[in-house]
Amino acid sequence: MALPARNLKHSLIAGQARALFTERVIRMLPALAATIGDSLLELATRSGNAREMQERRDALQAYQKNSATWAQGTQRAWNKGPLPAVAAAPVSPSESGELQLLGDEAIEHRILASRLALRVFDFSSWELNDLRLRIQSLESMPDLHRQDIFRPEVLAHDLIVQWIHAGLSQSVWLLVQEIAHKSMAVQMHDIYHATNEFLIRQGVMPEIDLRPLVRRTPSTLGTNVSSSRAGLLEKAGLARGEAGNLQSAEGGDTASGPSAGSVPTRGDGSAAQADATSTVPGDGDGDGDGDEARRQMANTPMARVRVRAQAVMGRLKQMLTHQVPDYDEAHAYQASSQLSQAMSLLQQAGASTGAPSLPASMQSQLQADVDHMLHALRQRTSTLKQAASTSAEKATIEIVALMFQSILTEDRIPPGIRVWFARLQMPVLRVAVAEPEFFSSLQHPARQLIDRMGSCVLGFDVTVVGSVMETEIRRVVQVIEQYPETGRRVFQLVYDEFDKFLACFLAEQDGVARMVSLAQQLEQKETMTIQYTIEMRTMLSDMSVRDEIRDFLFKVWAEVLAVAAVKNGAQHVHTLQLKQAAADLVWAASAKPNRVDRIRVISTLPGQLQLLRQGMAMLGLNLAAQDAHIKIISDTLADAFMSKTDAIPLEKVQAMAKRLTHLEDYLSDQNVGDLPLDTDSLVMIGIDAANIEVIGDGGNEPTDAMRTWANALQPGSWFSLDHNGKVSHVQFAWCSERKQLHLFVAADGRSFLIQMRRLAAYLQARLLVPTEEEALTVRATREALAKLDANPERLLSQD
Repeated sequence: MALPARNLKHSLIAGQARALFTERVIRMLPALAATIGDSLLELATRSGNAREMQERRDALQAYQKNSATWAQGTQRAWNKGPLPAVAAAPVSPSESGELQLLGDEAIEHRILASRLALRVFDFSSWELNDLRLRIQSLESMPDLHRQDIFRPEVLAHDLIVQWIHAGLSQSVWLLVQEIAHKSMAVQMHDIYHATNEFLIRQGVMPEIDLRPLVRRTPSTLGTNVSSSRAGLLEKAGLARGEAGNLQSAEGGDTASGPSAGSVPTRGDGSAAQADATSTVPGDGDGDGDGDEARRQMANTPMARVRVRAQAVMGRLKQMLTHQVPDYDEAHAYQASSQLSQAMSLLQQAGASTGAPSLPASMQSQLQADVDHMLHALRQRTSTLKQAASTSAEKATIEIVALMFQSILTEDRIPPGIRVWFARLQMPVLRVAVAEPEFFSSLQHPARQLIDRMGSCVLGFDVTVVGSVMETEIRRVVQVIEQYPETGRRVFQLVYDEFDKFLACFLAEQDGVARMVSLAQQLEQKETMTIQYTIEMRTMLSDMSVRDEIRDFLFKVWAEVLAVAAVKNGAQHVHTLQLKQAAADLVWAASAKPNRVDRIRVISTLPGQLQLLRQGMAMLGLNLAAQDAHIKIISDTLADAFMSKTDAIPLEKVQAMAKRLTHLEDYLSDQNVGDLPLDTDSLVMIGIDAANIEVIGDGGNEPTDAMRTWANALQPGSWFSLDHNGKVSHVQFAWCSERKQLHLFVAADGRSFLIQMRRLAAYLQARLLVPTEEEALTVRATREALAKLDANPERLLSQD
């Protein structure tokens, strides 16, 4: 009878944990709702064009009206009660062999939920994996139920579904998506942590030891780390495919990981490398589409890089938890007075020595400065550790020092830039001491700033010393040094400023500025062509217009109007004449039972045909192509003279002409999708395409995951581009406002203009490969861990 009693006790504890978790996530809702409301209120007060301001006001009113319904519905969905431990997971359509049709809206809802779940997972992966293992041990289940409230994808799915059911649109959610993601992710981390703490107090796996789950034969010890890790991940509750993804993602990086003969035990209840043990969450409904989305996302280089980075951060957190008695990531610290004084003195001394800006011809002197700073770094580290009052302070000092030692020895960064990077050691140390999150979060602004600056100057053979880039990096460092007590706020401030600087700097370089201007015109022309076509289709929807005239207006004249608007302006005299020509053509091609109307058409026809030829000439159509179109139009006009159908009322044609005159006022700002792109498009609007290669539409269809990656590329990053058999080293210099066109610039002055879909296809085919897939601070952390693995005593040593 003892076993059933024990199982009952375990079930009760699991049920209490779910009840506690559910209570806390429901209590989170009011704060989340208030945050969203405040964000919409702030957006509604922003200035902008009339359309944007009206949309924001409408969004605020809709939310104020329906937010209570949304919160109540979400509360009911989350409070549906714990699932029984023995419940079978629902069978997905893909597993049962059944097919299921999904509407576009349903798929979009799932995408929104998946994004939210991913953000929660990114913040809470350690705590979530610990909780998963503890619940599995209590319920003797291979994994959490697909609809378990503990899963981020279940919470996100319910929240988005109730948002839609409450009458709130996707467009309103997209306005507040970023702030909602951040608010919920931060709060969910605390909730997962509190639930783990409850289970630990109940005696449930105070320490998570994964060693019994790993099976090794003597022949594999020390030689097959990757296969052992894959087996460990499968035993820890992952699907075989997910473990395989991580194994392939880690690739050749195992040399700097833990030794093959040891799997560490986490004293704080976190599984070793837990950050790397879960893939991207899906939509939480257990269907085949969600599984496919997860597989696609997990197989992108972007996801694999994130997995490797999370694994590095996880190892660092594990080492700190095990080897530093007073380390606690959950609490902020105030540096001891002795350490604060020592940091201030050393920072002042470093600032006073300066970092002179020298010409490229004096690289040897700059390298000598770097060598001097390396020596000074170890001296500063020794001084600071002697001033430290706790083991946590000593460990923090050592890790930050090793990270900056790695950055200073990175010879692919010009020495003049490394000198300025070295000046960030003290400010970063202040932040790391006060905010242990620096060691576990890839999104910490101090890390983001160093990574962003590093990505712009790392791994290519150009001299940035004395350049505008070096001047900006120097300014960034000096601003941070001027505000030593402001912590992450100053890092966030200068990070945002550096982003804005990059956008201007890259787009305004010699040669690039002209290319950017041309690309902007091209995007404007293609966008206006599509929108003019849509508007003319709407205007002609209730008019009796021959198909030949419709085709000419939609396929030829809409593009003529777009080219004229880009070259001359939408209200230019010639552009207005071309707009009027569209209305005149519609009227002329309609039935003409009235003799007066026929005489009018005959008298105006020569001038009208001449205007049509001028417009077609703007598109580069040769005389033969023009003649073909003119013949079709002439035949249609002749038929109109003989037609017995009703004529189009003149007032309708006049209304069309008036709307065409001010057509830009009616155009939507919404995304019009992928734009066609080729060299002829450049020539059409008067652009010399000699120095720019156009990589337009065509090729294989990229996955949604690859499109997401393409959208996430940051200007300033460097890539290897394989185009038509020639490999070029290029920098991502600019993307258009709608993110449809992307400009890459090579060191030899050539430019590559790539349409969004083709960019994603190039990434998918590995024809466009990041020069550096691993961020600078992640690599520095990896190297610091390797040194600490070899010599653990240095972490808490006095010097």
